[in-house]
Amino acid sequence: MNPRPAMKNLLKQTQSIFKPDGLLSTLIEAYEFRSGQLEMASAVAQTLAGGKLVVEAETGIGKTLAYLIPAVLSRQKIIISTNTLNLQEQILSDAIPFIQQNIDPQLSALCVKGRQNYLCLYRWQQFAVHPQFEMFAPGKTRKKIERWLESTTTGDRAELPWLEDDSALWREISTTASQCLGSKCPNDKSCFITELRKKAAATRLLIVNHHLFFSDLALRREGHGEVLPRYESVIFDEAHHLENVATNFFGSSLSHFQLLELVKDVKLSAAMLPEDKKEQVFQVADPLHLRSEHFTAMFPAQIGKFPLQGFIDEHPEWEEQIQAVSDRLSSLTSTLSRMAIEGEVWQGLANRCEDLQSRLIAIAGLLEIPQEEKYIRWYDRREKNIVLTASPIDIAAELNTVLYPEVRSAVFTSGTLTVGDNFTYFLNRLGLDQDTETLSLASPFDYKNRTMLYVPAHTPQNPFPQPDRKEFPTEIQFIMNRILLASGGRALVLFTSFYNMRKIYPFLVENLPYPVFIQGEAPRNKLLQSFQQQTNSVLLAVASFWEGINVPGESLSCVIIDKLPFEVPSDPVIMARINKIREEGGNPFMDFQLPRAILALRQGVGRLMRTSTDKGLLAILDIRLFTKQYGHLFLRSLPPSPITRELKDVESFFEN
Repeated sequence: MNPRPAMKNLLKQTQSIFKPDGLLSTLIEAYEFRSGQLEMASAVAQTLAGGKLVVEAETGIGKTLAYLIPAVLSRQKIIISTNTLNLQEQILSDAIPFIQQNIDPQLSALCVKGRQNYLCLYRWQQFAVHPQFEMFAPGKTRKKIERWLESTTTGDRAELPWLEDDSALWREISTTASQCLGSKCPNDKSCFITELRKKAAATRLLIVNHHLFFSDLALRREGHGEVLPRYESVIFDEAHHLENVATNFFGSSLSHFQLLELVKDVKLSAAMLPEDKKEQVFQVADPLHLRSEHFTAMFPAQIGKFPLQGFIDEHPEWEEQIQAVSDRLSSLTSTLSRMAIEGEVWQGLANRCEDLQSRLIAIAGLLEIPQEEKYIRWYDRREKNIVLTASPIDIAAELNTVLYPEVRSAVFTSGTLTVGDNFTYFLNRLGLDQDTETLSLASPFDYKNRTMLYVPAHTPQNPFPQPDRKEFPTEIQFIMNRILLASGGRALVLFTSFYNMRKIYPFLVENLPYPVFIQGEAPRNKLLQSFQQQTNSVLLAVASFWEGINVPGESLSCVIIDKLPFEVPSDPVIMARINKIREEGGNPFMDFQLPRAILALRQGVGRLMRTSTDKGLLAILDIRLFTKQYGHLFLRSLPPSPITRELKDVESFFEN
């Protein structure tokens, strides 16, 4: 079949929906035509015939419908991959019903999450009769779950709004790929994951998150099966996260916590055995626990991420210690394999044990990794855990091997993909050809008349400190206080470090007549709810609050950013990528560090304008925007807000 007529028909159908007098204008009350939305939808429709498309669609374009509608009209089996569960659920609860009601009543769509989001019936039954159950869940909780299991058809924890985000109970009764017994599980026929896979195979539009998508891709690469059914095309929303997520799944890792989980699961299963056999299992499981604790104690207490090779060079006993843990895993594998006559669960545990052993000796350097020079080995010291990891330095080659040749088309979209109107950084990092079709769509919001950008003044007579000066936190706390008094609170204050946030927090609490919330004092959702409900409040935050925050209206009328978000290049993966660029003759700062900082800043700035009626102030308290040569690249990448260097202009802005 010639795809060209079909593509022309798809394009025509798409344009008839998005044009000024098209179908959307008759369906949506107070509809406002958006030329950017029509342009994006048309480009997606053309790409679905075959090819790749990268679209930067800033806030207000309406990109979700712009890619969903042509995807549905194409009638292909398509994966929509997002970075967050929130966006997955938003698409399924808002956009899909609208399309089913008005465009394609036969559309089948399904939200597929990682298996840790679903209850494992086998683990639930095992744990519910274990003596430790009451420690994790009192009788009232047990009854709630039992009642839920009588009615649920999905086993999805999202149906349990009363369950805490970090519930210890859920960790015991959900499952990971390594813990799953698959077709050998006694509960296979009633398994929620098994049922989900059947539904997914029969569904045309699957909505997943990046973690699940790349988990599936990594399994296919290793020839270990698949999580998702075969698909024709893929659309990535929030595509600026893809490199980081792909890095996690194209590498290999092993943690102290995984070893302890293995021991716990082995002993949990052994609790049902006769006393002599139970003792036999405990005799090989307990030594692994002890050896794992001893191994973890080798590492310094300093929390953070560090290159593993440097640590190995300082510890001549490294191989001996690794071999000791490996030997305990071997002993446990042998015992578990012999126990297989007692039930299928034992072989599953043995396989899991064997997998952990393979990963341990590969990451630790006792086994040669194919193309080892393309990986960086490092360790992450956390408060109660050690994670050993081998990460790919570059994912571009992987994507060109396992993804791009396998799909008809791939669409990448986000609100922040360009650096100074240029897609080069994004294309390079994801291994996309420089002639890949790109489209940049600016926000339709009126930044010129509804916003202002403030950067502190800096003159020889009144110099303002750069962020590396010790007086910087003191200086910016006075400016923040003055801005927040002018704005009447109503502000999100974003920091690049916990240090500055915690240092400035007491000063603002003492000097502001408004509630001041700080990240860490309550769960993220509760903080955002309090911030939105108490209109004049102030929220101080770092890291994850730089993006994904959607607080339209008066409660968020000011975004203050302490400094330009350059990463500290101590992260082993970041450092390895910097070194690779330098070795290849590139400029790590201009080619890698600067683009990453610009994209992060654009995400933070994007928290201000969420609807066309929003208005407010952006404040970036970093004079390098004007004192450094690279400052103009940041300014070119920001919305077209009028710029002031004077606080009196900020005060006038809010007075008016």
